[in-house]
Amino acid sequence: MTVFGEEQIALLRDRGVETADIEQVPGGSTFFWRGHYDYDLNTAHTDDNDVWWEGMTKTPPAHLTDWRGQDWTPGSDTPAAHPNARFTVPADQNPACAAEWEDPAGVPISAILFGGRRRSTVPLVTESFDWAHGVFLGSIMASETTAAAAGAVGNLRRDPFAMLPFCGYNMGDYFGHWLRIGARQGAQLPRIYYVNWFRKDDDGHFLWPGYGENSRVLAWIVDRVAGRGDATATAIGNVPTTDSLHLDGLDLDEAQLQELLSVDADEWRAEVPLIRQHFAQFGDRLPAELATQVDALQQRLG
Repeated sequence: MTVFGEEQIALLRDRGVETADIEQVPGGSTFFWRGHYDYDLNTAHTDDNDVWWEGMTKTPPAHLTDWRGQDWTPGSDTPAAHPNARFTVPADQNPACAAEWEDPAGVPISAILFGGRRRSTVPLVTESFDWAHGVFLGSIMASETTAAAAGAVGNLRRDPFAMLPFCGYNMGDYFGHWLRIGARQGAQLPRIYYVNWFRKDDDGHFLWPGYGENSRVLAWIVDRVAGRGDATATAIGNVPTTDSLHLDGLDLDEAQLQELLSVDADEWRAEVPLIRQHFAQFGDRLPAELATQVDALQQRLG
């Protein structure tokens, strides 16, 4: 995030520093704007030298060259594409790319979203109580590991702000930087949200359809920023009321919706010592405000 010009005291502005979109492709969509100057990594290749990955088509091709350069057919025992296969394409090839994408002055930030991959515990979307609480939510982000991360698939891995592989200095100092942004006199701060598209039911099925349907959650966030959307205060933050999400046309029953938005106090009580263990690794570099946030969470949980 960068602060610009005469608005340096009040308004956070930002511009994208990446010039391309990157996507993990197995199980994903075909992205209709893909194909212009794109680069693919560890996908399978068809006999006419196009790319293919699991989920790209309903019926796989009769023959492929897999990501290791070996012959592959639908009867093969191994996947054709690497589980973490990717493609990247210049962002300006996306017809939804905003005209302000490369504006050197950036754009005002109204909301910041963090996200983890949790099968339970974390609701579909949570709005922080305030800036410091939002920094706390970002600092405790966790996901069950996938093929994109080292370690056994399914283990819980803390990744503060999704920056662990990229932060070039002590993460405790990084947390402090975020807190100082919010402490600026007269700052007009964005709201902070924590999303979780990956909650599952007891049978292991995803409760939320994801992909383009995530725009329904974004619509609620836009409503909240505009002062319209309703929310229920919980021990971990504000979550949508069941009637405040735009769900028309979505095959989602009341029980599934309740589960998606539920906050189980027992699960979060079990989470508190894990958060303390996570914070302990930062020693005296951990900002005191974050230790206070853990105490406040435990108190709210009762």
